[in-house]
Amino acid sequence: MHKKRMIFIFAAMLAVLSVSACSRYPLLYDVSISPDTISPNGDGIADATRFSYKLSRSADLSIYLVDEQGSEHYFRDHRRRSQGSYRVDFGGVIDGAMLPDGKYTWVVEAVTDDGETKRENGTLTIENADTSRPELQGFSVYPKEFTPNRDGINDRVTINYYLTKKADVQVYLIAPDGETRYPIDEKERDVEPGEPGFHTYDYEGGVDLGAEPPPDGTYIIRAEAVDTVGNRTVVTDTLTISEGGVPRADIVSGDVEFFNPETGDRTVPLGHTLAFTLTVENFGDVPIRTIGPTSGTHYTSDENFNTLGFPQSSGTWRVGIDFEGNPSYAYPYRWAVGNLDELEQRVINGHTEYYLMPGKRAIVTGSIQLVDIPLGNKDTVYFWAGLIHEDVAIDAFNDHVDPTQINIGF
Repeated sequence: MHKKRMIFIFAAMLAVLSVSACSRYPLLYDVSISPDTISPNGDGIADATRFSYKLSRSADLSIYLVDEQGSEHYFRDHRRRSQGSYRVDFGGVIDGAMLPDGKYTWVVEAVTDDGETKRENGTLTIENADTSRPELQGFSVYPKEFTPNRDGINDRVTINYYLTKKADVQVYLIAPDGETRYPIDEKERDVEPGEPGFHTYDYEGGVDLGAEPPPDGTYIIRAEAVDTVGNRTVVTDTLTISEGGVPRADIVSGDVEFFNPETGDRTVPLGHTLAFTLTVENFGDVPIRTIGPTSGTHYTSDENFNTLGFPQSSGTWRVGIDFEGNPSYAYPYRWAVGNLDELEQRVINGHTEYYLMPGKRAIVTGSIQLVDIPLGNKDTVYFWAGLIHEDVAIDAFNDHVDPTQINIGF
């Protein structure tokens, strides 16, 4: 009981002291600025002034400047502050723009919850101010619809602008929730970041690193430039993300069937045909694009996918066949991941594109007439398959799949 009484007495004493302090000082006091003349031009000399003030109790605090035409420019607008001492530096910038040269009346104002108001004022002179904002001229975003799935079509977004003066520039995506941000890095060029000149950003959503891109939706691309004195420029545009994700496919069970279509065995004398069949599955969340030749196409061994008129195409997936001792580039014989007539077709930029959709499988077949396979002193040669993501990668589990010994000698 004695302990509770002591606590009560101590709390009462604190309350009396607090009331005494509040009654001893006005709501707002010891208000000052230093210096009262600034030249905010980034030279490091008198670029800013410091506001100092004290509050004897909690209040909403405002700091603003009144120009010679009577217009008010708020630096702080009804910010909640508790009892205590405060200091804040002011460099002449209001809402991202430097105030022009002139003589201003500064006002520091405190308002309590019950309406008590206390105001102090004085003068501030601004001279030789840098009022030019950094401009992001020609700001552009292309394409406006972005499909970060490594299919070689609209996989990257290019952002360009011309910066008119030295400034710190940040470019990022703002998600549909208005909160989540994704920074975008500048592409290295002759012009250093932040220097005047032409700047380019190359954005691929993180897919190149194997990361999942931001979720599908409509985003805001925001670029913000701030110079050394605080002048700020903001420009925005929109970007729609769709079918984003990391593509994933494989040769099912790593199983490839090689055979002589005439005999059904693995003996294929020179001049005869080696056939194969395998199954490809798209086990990812995004479509994978492919090009011909279609499943079932026949090659002679002195041909390749280029001579058949189907050169390598960035972002496409194709099945390839290679062999031991191949003197040319890898996987010279390539096929679409399925029969083109059975795949999903889309017309993009005037061209028909073919896709194996997520969760789907396709059987791929093909044949090669062996007319010039190098044998050396051997009468057997290993053949194998691969699933190639052209100009991107061949995953380890999709490379050198199911090497099979084929008897070619007589």
